[in-house]
Amino acid sequence: MNDNDFSFLKELVETPSPSGFEQPAQRVFRRELDGVADDIQTDVLGNVIARIQGAGADCPRVMLAGHCDEIGLMAKYIDDNGFIYFAPIGGVDAHLVPGQRVWVHGASGPVRGVIGKKPIHLIEAKERETVAKFKNMFIDIGCSDRKETEALVSIGDPVTFAVGLERLQGDRVTSRAFDDKMGAFIVAQVLKEVRRRGQPPVDVFGVSTVQEEIGLRGGTTSAYGVNPDVGIALEVGHSTDYPDVDKKEIGEIKVGKGPVISRGANINPALFDLLVRTAREEDIPFQVMGAPRATGTDANVIQLSRGGVAAALVSVPLRYMHTPVELLSLSDLENTIRLITGLLYRIVDRKMFIPN
Repeated sequence: MNDNDFSFLKELVETPSPSGFEQPAQRVFRRELDGVADDIQTDVLGNVIARIQGAGADCPRVMLAGHCDEIGLMAKYIDDNGFIYFAPIGGVDAHLVPGQRVWVHGASGPVRGVIGKKPIHLIEAKERETVAKFKNMFIDIGCSDRKETEALVSIGDPVTFAVGLERLQGDRVTSRAFDDKMGAFIVAQVLKEVRRRGQPPVDVFGVSTVQEEIGLRGGTTSAYGVNPDVGIALEVGHSTDYPDVDKKEIGEIKVGKGPVISRGANINPALFDLLVRTAREEDIPFQVMGAPRATGTDANVIQLSRGGVAAALVSVPLRYMHTPVELLSLSDLENTIRLITGLLYRIVDRKMFIPN
């Protein structure tokens, strides 16, 4: 990955975008595709839809979706001493929250804070065996009373963990919010590659969706608006190559071994076959994950939009999902971009995905 692409990934991942508060990240996405897409629109929910027109009339319509919202917290109550009580936005693991540094994103700018925790010296033995409830956790921004805190923070302000993207060994990187701003990054990079290669045989709609973490909302409305023939969700997927993960439940999925192509009821079988054929013809490493039910991603709602859509889910293997230290391989990102780009130039007829 070159320096410009890495800088874009870093900026997108580090820009705050908890569900319902995605527009800072969406502004980065729109800026990156300005001059690349034929047109860019933002709908009433905040989904950003970038389109590249295909060659010819009445081309198949392909929607690529990566959600840009991340899990986070929200300020709910400020007590007389200036401590901020909060609730989770999306699937935040309560085990990991105490002791974290955070940013509270107020109207006048981000405010540093810490999630306080009683020292182990003062915790009774029985209390150590339980997980603290969110309603009992609080953020300390260093203020002395409610008035001082309220000058900086308002009820409803979003909160993110104060960590960003860092390189580890080899091509491994770690950050919060790879789930799924990494998917929005892939969407943008595919559109850039399509623009470089030349007009594809399909109309490409690259969508950075919102509010996935709280119910696939942006994927639902944007799929209805785009009305695609083919829809592909670009997501993170659970890797199983670290301790205590049960391969019998998920399958054997490894970081650095290529994108994961899901197979199952949520996935159009002809589209799955085309993805596999593309990977083999382009010499792209890939992995397969069995998905016997709905996948719980934007692929689910895309498939069920209007009269039905040929849907697929392509994921990047991720360790430690929904933690501040999510980990992935940059080569998996690049191979996913290659796979999706190659696929777009192999779609010639919307009828090729009708089961027979």
